[in-house]
Amino acid sequence: MSSSTADNIFTTISEVKNDDGVCEVNDMLLNNLNISTVNNKEDNDISVCANCGKEGSDINNMCNKCKMANYCNAACKKKHRSKHKKQCEDHIRLAAERAAELHDKELFKHPPPDEDCPICFQRLPTLEWGRRYKTCCGKVICSGCILAPVYDNEGNIVAEKICPFCRTPGSTSNEVVLDRERNRMEKGDPIAIYNQGCNYREGSDGFPQDFIKALKLFHRAGKLGYARAYTNIGGSYDLGTGVEVDKEKAAYYYELAAMGGDVQARHNLGVDEAKAFNIDRAVKHFMIAVRSGCAKSLEIIKQFYGYGQVTKDDYKKALRLYQEYLGEIKSPQRDKAAEYSERYRYY
Repeated sequence: MSSSTADNIFTTISEVKNDDGVCEVNDMLLNNLNISTVNNKEDNDISVCANCGKEGSDINNMCNKCKMANYCNAACKKKHRSKHKKQCEDHIRLAAERAAELHDKELFKHPPPDEDCPICFQRLPTLEWGRRYKTCCGKVICSGCILAPVYDNEGNIVAEKICPFCRTPGSTSNEVVLDRERNRMEKGDPIAIYNQGCNYREGSDGFPQDFIKALKLFHRAGKLGYARAYTNIGGSYDLGTGVEVDKEKAAYYYELAAMGGDVQARHNLGVDEAKAFNIDRAVKHFMIAVRSGCAKSLEIIKQFYGYGQVTKDDYKKALRLYQEYLGEIKSPQRDKAAEYSERYRYY
């Protein structure tokens, strides 16, 4: 790929990355792989000194680096150091390779299935405009069901604006919405916790801008299973929003979010791999994102095909995956909502 071609691709890619989020990392994924010593004897716990060959249950002075060689004392350990060096390096290399293999197995595994709308039982759109979170009951409802008429027990259309799921009257002010959201937070609702984190991050809806509080709330929401919170955290480290730029931490949180099923995080990982010219890994991420409805990932695969970076079959597969996604989310009711307002566009 020429430098001008790469610049064209990656300029387009950079424009479609997510830019929200703030947080602080607590640990790093798979930094170390601790390998337990494997003994050949199955019926007891007897180890062998790698230097002198002495056997015994007290042979527990092991190599600090590879954790594979045992010694009866520090003197044997020191004496055997030069002989063990190459083996030690091999053990560490194999451990790192195995850790990377296991990590990729989890990373590229098909993400959890998307939720269905609790009213029409059809797959919820990935695009946030096609779904709405209700603070009254904590349900996420598709745009079609949000705008569809609500009927009473006798089949009459209810004139007043009520929640189509729990029938709670609509909120009359922003204060009512915030009060309901606080109630959801007390019940451990991760979306409500995430939303308040966004309020603190942006300084919106009457909340002061406070990155530390946002940090805590995003972590809390992520631990409760809301993957989007980790995407926000990754985005902040990626772009330096409220924190120092740290690409390793950004990738770590993007991976957590992607494995939890967040499409934006999956797309961002593909972008980063593409920028590093790891096209095979980038395409894997983009394919998963396309299957979950990410049109931006489909567009990049199309560009890759145009530049000869993926095959025609790859591009056809991406198109097929996206069409399958559309087939699962499209409905006349949702189309009516999209026609009513751009705010309800769902793909």
